[in-house]
Amino acid sequence: MPVPAPGPETRVYQPVELNREVRLHLEAGFPRLWIAGEISNLARPASGHWYFTLKDDRAQLRCALFRGQRGNVDGRPENGDQVLVRGRLSLYEARGDYQLIADAMLPAGSGALQQAFDALKKKLEAEGLFDPAAKRALPRYPGTIAVVTSPTGAAVRDITTTLARRWPAARVQLYKTQVQGEQAAPAILRALDAVDRDGTADVVILARGGGSLEDLWAFNDETLARRIRTMRMPLVSGVGHETDFTIADFAADARAATPTAAAEAATPDGPALLRQVDALQQRLIRAPARELQQNWQRLDALDRRLAGQHPARRLAEAATRLSGLIRRARRAGETALKQARADQATLRQRLLARHPSRRVDEFEQQRQTARKRLLRAFDAELARHSARFSETARALDNVSPLAVLARGYALIEDNKGRVLSRREDFTRGQAIFTRVRDLRIESEIRRVTDAPPLPGPDSPDK
Repeated sequence: MPVPAPGPETRVYQPVELNREVRLHLEAGFPRLWIAGEISNLARPASGHWYFTLKDDRAQLRCALFRGQRGNVDGRPENGDQVLVRGRLSLYEARGDYQLIADAMLPAGSGALQQAFDALKKKLEAEGLFDPAAKRALPRYPGTIAVVTSPTGAAVRDITTTLARRWPAARVQLYKTQVQGEQAAPAILRALDAVDRDGTADVVILARGGGSLEDLWAFNDETLARRIRTMRMPLVSGVGHETDFTIADFAADARAATPTAAAEAATPDGPALLRQVDALQQRLIRAPARELQQNWQRLDALDRRLAGQHPARRLAEAATRLSGLIRRARRAGETALKQARADQATLRQRLLARHPSRRVDEFEQQRQTARKRLLRAFDAELARHSARFSETARALDNVSPLAVLARGYALIEDNKGRVLSRREDFTRGQAIFTRVRDLRIESEIRRVTDAPPLPGPDSPDK
């Protein structure tokens, strides 16, 4: 019985249509892959392209390697050579031939994977994919950390333990993935796509434990390396042990020797940061007391100067008033200091209860405010007695050597404060300081000449 013709609802393919759809399915369904086999039927036409068959003892696969990819071939292959070929599956539509479009070839056998690693590293390095200038800085205080690794390995335990110890303020998001085997590279790519799509992470940790070159091969995938460079956030790699290097390590923004080291690289040392905050608090507490002590020392120095320059009776009166002023200033300073310490204790409790990275600047501003308040209290107390003290000082100045300066005379000093009065004290180009009543003027000597003697009591000009 004859087969009925297809109806209008049935699609009838032309050979070119079918071959095109098959080619699209092949190219979309298979990622770039490596195939090992023996070369046969090798042809090198004048076009510069190479055509050959890759076979084993049970099957064969047609291959084409175009002229532009010959730089990725190690040596000059011949028929019968065992090789390792990288490429993508496709279909030649004109004949319906299924084939591999090769883009790299290495000798098979011992060291083939290492040669493939070296060839890919050289290629990506030449493209600038590993350029240090393109690396992104890791965030100083990450709020959310994405961890891309196997959910069952030792790596995830090491990472989470380290993050909890160093930076418990961060939120950790685990993106589970396969990290070994033929499907590991696509799985890792999907996990990174999910991290980028969520967009909540400040930094990404890509990690797995140690293993052989074959075990770590998923991290030597070219597509994975390029995806790392297009991530929206910086990525830290921690694959294997200290001596293990993968292509992902070179593409990452930062490479760590182990998963634990990757967690340390991605986070600040929280306990050390708290110690710094404690040290800052102690400095804030000590600063006002130190400044007040310096003011006391200046007042004591003034007291000693007055004692050496004035008669005993007036000195005693001034000393009594000065002592009262000092006591009151000290009481005011101590009160302000106690209040500052109480404020600092309150601020410390608030600072420790909150995120350190967000509070350090605010704490500094509060310290400045407390310091200014202390200085204003001291200045106000000092100003309250300045008028009375100035009146006493004016009376004392009548018998003070400083009164000479007030009558228009001056003292000349060198840069160490020594009084200069002899000719040998002055040289050309020397810096001198002229002290008048309330100024200290810096000058430079341009010329030294003899001056006529000053008129004395017996001078004819008198």
